[in-house]
Amino acid sequence: MDAREIEAKAKALGKASGQEESATVILGLLKELQTGIRATEDLLRRTKIGVVVNRFKQSKSPEVARLASDIVSKWRTEVNKQKQGGGAAASRSSNSPRPPQNGTGPSTPASATPSDKASKLSVPPDKRTWKADGVDINVTSSKVRDSCTGLMYDGLCLGSTESPKTVLTKASAVEKAAHSYLGPETKPEYKEKMRSLFQNLKNKSNPMLRVRVLSGEIAPEKFVRMTSDELRSEQQREADEAIKKKNMNDAMVAQGERSISTSLQCGKCGQRKVTYTEAQTRAADEPMTLFCTCVVCGKSWRQ
Repeated sequence: MDAREIEAKAKALGKASGQEESATVILGLLKELQTGIRATEDLLRRTKIGVVVNRFKQSKSPEVARLASDIVSKWRTEVNKQKQGGGAAASRSSNSPRPPQNGTGPSTPASATPSDKASKLSVPPDKRTWKADGVDINVTSSKVRDSCTGLMYDGLCLGSTESPKTVLTKASAVEKAAHSYLGPETKPEYKEKMRSLFQNLKNKSNPMLRVRVLSGEIAPEKFVRMTSDELRSEQQREADEAIKKKNMNDAMVAQGERSISTSLQCGKCGQRKVTYTEAQTRAADEPMTLFCTCVVCGKSWRQ
């Protein structure tokens, strides 16, 4: 497969996931990728297919999760072998300097190299912050904007193994997009949006949001314009829909008929049109409690 075909498969997988296609459809797409790709670092980086497949490791289908894990492991092994082979070949050449670990090809971005990714993380992924990573967030001339860049960094780096340089680049891009969309930084809309994005990035029930933003699946310009509903995960939407459905069903259950009395008088409007129900709220040998509602003014009380 060439890069264009791989990108088409990635889109098909994303669509299948969003539409909750059957495991059979997803397995078919994954098997085509398993047999049709000879993985290279440049190819995986350009097509971002590794990020897409990696998401299916969390699939509810054991078969899909297992196959996705096998594919990612296979590609990682192939890329590592290529790096080791390239390093050995360079060491045998006395006429040229040894290439850096990440290669020297023009298509390899310097901001996301494996060596950078591995060597500059000094704390566990779940303990990362811009301070813990030793990152300089002063990238603008505004303290407010720099503080928001740090906020985005803290949201994006949580649980991630991406290099500090990569995370800072993405955090700066998000802040810049938000400033362009809602700025200047003195406007409350800008500050509220940055706080909202941070809270969504830190949400433990929506870990894929961080991955999608860091990988570029969600561009910064789109990210800062997403509504609160769009920012939520599919699982969160399903849970809310289930609660909404339950509340609707409960509301449709027939209510017990309430008695109407003309002997009870409303203390607010003085009318004697009062509905009531009885309940034993005290000891069994004590009288029942009346829960009353005036049908004229709506006042409720108990006696």
